[in-house]
Amino acid sequence: MTLPTAGPAATRRALLALSRPHRGAAVAAVLTLVVATACGLVVPPVLGHLVDVVLDGRGAGAVTAPVLLLLAAAVGQAVLTGVGNALVARFGETLLAGLREKVVGRALRLPSDQVERAGRGELVARVSGDVAVIAGAVRTALPALAGSGLTVLLTVAGLAALDWRFALAGLLAAPLQVAALRWYLRRSTPVFAAERAAAGDRTRQILDSIGGADALRAYGLGDAHRAAVADRSSAALSQALTASRLATRFFGRLNLAEFVGLGAILGTGYLLVGAGSATVGATAAAALYFHRVFDPVNTLLGEFGTAQEAAAGLARLVGVADAPLPPGPGDAVPRDGSVTASDITFAYTPSHPVLHEVAFSAAPGEHVALVGTSGAGKTTLAKVVAGIHPPDAGTVLLGGTPVNALASLRRHIALVTQEVHVFAGPLAADLRLAASDASDADLRAALAAVDALTWVDALPDGLATVVGEGGHRLTTTEAQQLALARVLLADPAVVVLDEATADAGSAGARLLDRAADRVLSGRTALIVAHRLNQAATADRIVVLEAGRIVETGTHDALVASGGRYATLWAAWSGARTT
Repeated sequence: MTLPTAGPAATRRALLALSRPHRGAAVAAVLTLVVATACGLVVPPVLGHLVDVVLDGRGAGAVTAPVLLLLAAAVGQAVLTGVGNALVARFGETLLAGLREKVVGRALRLPSDQVERAGRGELVARVSGDVAVIAGAVRTALPALAGSGLTVLLTVAGLAALDWRFALAGLLAAPLQVAALRWYLRRSTPVFAAERAAAGDRTRQILDSIGGADALRAYGLGDAHRAAVADRSSAALSQALTASRLATRFFGRLNLAEFVGLGAILGTGYLLVGAGSATVGATAAAALYFHRVFDPVNTLLGEFGTAQEAAAGLARLVGVADAPLPPGPGDAVPRDGSVTASDITFAYTPSHPVLHEVAFSAAPGEHVALVGTSGAGKTTLAKVVAGIHPPDAGTVLLGGTPVNALASLRRHIALVTQEVHVFAGPLAADLRLAASDASDADLRAALAAVDALTWVDALPDGLATVVGEGGHRLTTTEAQQLALARVLLADPAVVVLDEATADAGSAGARLLDRAADRVLSGRTALIVAHRLNQAATADRIVVLEAGRIVETGTHDALVASGGRYATLWAAWSGARTT
């Protein structure tokens, strides 16, 4: 399952919608480039006039005015072209910024299971790799296309003004150019789409391998993943080389068109000069006009490659920006902190369910531990209850209200996992993600409750210290304390802990267990218990095996019954004493 890619019509609609508020800037850019191009049109006829002046043997005084005009035209064209290109690039960057914001905003609202099934690397590839390709096109291809297009149109008009026969001769190159472009477009469109997809696959594989490096080393899968990265990289390289070879053949066809057109212009000039219908200077001006127009034509056609690659990336971005969202929740509010899961079935892959008709409940304020061997379905059930994964069948009620009907789900239920993200920025801002109006005193109280205030006060700037990427690096224990402090600030009725203290080490785990006890006090809690001492202190234990509930009860009752939990407890206790 991948994230959607927009079709051509949807991509055009998205571009029009983004550009509509900036029409004034677009008009200003086009007008500036028109005036710049007009300045350039002065050069060929003036140079042709100078040729006639020299051939007629006129004095040096006849050269002064044309030379000054050439100088003024060159300066005017250079300045206005620079300004026009800057305006075009600014217009394009503005549209790109708007699209980037729209994509990120939509990505944050997409269902987590959709993003996880597609692979987070796929999303990263779109908002980084595809954006980079489009940004490059905006900075280079867009100004070049705008300037070249205007230059071609106005220069053809100037060529016709000299003599319509020169224009007709120059048009002999057009069929070759059109044929070359049609040949190129038929082949390049799928090539560039495949190139962007291959680049996305490579990014996704690299991120997956780096993110799971510890597990890969533990299970001896490093070689397999290195081979997978190499395969994805080789596929991306192959697609890039195919696109490069295609562009080389395309430019060869364009060069042939240039030779044909210029030859026709010079041949026509020879005949017209011989017949007395044109001067040598006019023929030189026509040749200069054609040479002048051919460079922009080559640029215009050549940039189709860059434009197509950017269009492929744009379609992938618009696909995310326009991705359908699930039906919005209503304004329902849970009556209490109870949790009821009824006949929950869930599968990551169709026909391979991970959970099979799981049913359990937790009373308000009750702490329920989920226990089972690896792969039993504990984490999956926790994420279904937390609203991360919608169940394929069955319902999850929070206070009697379906989880998917809660207007602000995260105000009522919080999920804390082993993977805590520390956002780059001041520590206080990171904490206020959970409660935007929290005062410094509120932040300090939450940190004190999870035993984090001592190390926070020891930071160089306290709460103002920049943490995360590029800032102060937090330890695993500190990051988990930060996550637990966020829970206190958010103040949800239900908390789901998915092995949140499993990776902190023994000393850190004891510290986090005490902090978690304070956070969970008075709240309904669902605890995925990696260490069975967490289960032993819970009000009730639910034992999962192969996605089914096989036992439920208190710690003492389950140990006394001699069932599956008793076996797990004996094994864990024995490991602790050896």
